[in-house]
Amino acid sequence: MSSTDLRSAPSGPAARLAKAVPGQAPRRRVRQRTRNDLVALLFLLPAIFCFGFFAWWPLVKGLELSFQQTNLVDPAQWVGLTNFRHVADDPLLATAVKNTLLFAGLALVIGFPVPLLLAVQMSTLRRLGGLYRYLVYLPVMLPPVVGVLLWQMFYEPDHGLFNKALGAVGLGPYPWLQSTHSAMLSLVLESTWANMGSAALIYLAAITRVPAELYEAAETDGARIWRRVWHITLPQLRGTVLLLLLLQLIGTLQVFAEPYLMTDGGPENATVTVLLLIYRYAFVDGDYGAASAMSLMLAAALSLLSAVYLWSTRRWSTS
Repeated sequence: MSSTDLRSAPSGPAARLAKAVPGQAPRRRVRQRTRNDLVALLFLLPAIFCFGFFAWWPLVKGLELSFQQTNLVDPAQWVGLTNFRHVADDPLLATAVKNTLLFAGLALVIGFPVPLLLAVQMSTLRRLGGLYRYLVYLPVMLPPVVGVLLWQMFYEPDHGLFNKALGAVGLGPYPWLQSTHSAMLSLVLESTWANMGSAALIYLAAITRVPAELYEAAETDGARIWRRVWHITLPQLRGTVLLLLLLQLIGTLQVFAEPYLMTDGGPENATVTVLLLIYRYAFVDGDYGAASAMSLMLAAALSLLSAVYLWSTRRWSTS
């Protein structure tokens, strides 16, 4: 053995102990790792308890209530699948599903491109960029009820802001919320305004991660801004776009505040949505079993939609 090996070899009591008890060091590391995991679990227990109590326990109770006839006051009666049959036989269910899908479709066509366009425009700003970001995000900071009631005032047929502005150029007045043809579109416009800020800032953050060399090369080749967006920005943001599209689909299929506060499902049930129908079952009719059954059906439909969407887009999001 060389002098270098002698200097690098362990010596003293630690070396004798390692030779005497082979494998003690790995066992000591395992015990230390287990102790650290237990300490981490101990700190996580309050959060796990709160999440379980406020998130998973209501799901379990909702599943139980869907098989019961109860008003939450009298003793519950087990009725099996009666609640599901009652919901399926309700003639208003088809209307609610159609209206919900219409809202989601209009929100997809109108509301989905708007945040991306805003993000692209803000990414080109050289001055006052922070002010524009604040203005875009301002609707998100407003309480949803405040935003809905504000737009309800804008939509007033006689004294609303929109009809006054259109009247100045010789148009209108229009029955925004009073017509079965325009009520749903009016709700979509308000929802787009209220929710575009978050998506716009997410897109803007993703755009800032796109390598600047790609844009510089495109500008050298004479590509205008929209060609750069189509050939550089959108391909680079593919994963973000697919994720936000899924979140928007889930959110719009659960729309409640706009039809509840602005139209109460009218006129002539033109804006009754699935969640509004669930609300009526529970808090108008007092039929919590039917409300839970319909909630379970909606949760199953959204889970299936999410699974199919993630499976069908898995190659696009990773390529």
